[in-house]
Amino acid sequence: MSVSLSTHVLDTGRGEPARGVRVELLRGGDVVGFGKTNDDGRIPELGGGLEPGDYRLVFHPPSPFFRRVELEVALEEGHYHVPLLVSPFGCASYRGS
Repeated sequence: MSVSLSTHVLDTGRGEPARGVRVELLRGGDVVGFGKTNDDGRIPELGGGLEPGDYRLVFHPPSPFFRRVELEVALEEGHYHVPLLVSPFGCASYRGS
């Protein structure tokens, strides 16, 4: 079984991709993937060849209020895309395709 994960961050307050956002992928207490968003606000492969299980995505967004946004996700076999939408006043995520 193989699991892969990609992400992107959109700055909805500015209406554009969030560039240079640090994102980490953890399993338990171990960092198993990390990166910074590109000019399109994306990290095409944050983790590849992962085992199914529970993971934490940790975003460090460009927001004066949200310094760290952490999501716990259960990944099974296949590819997952988990975006973050962030503004100075709110944030949201969803399972993308």
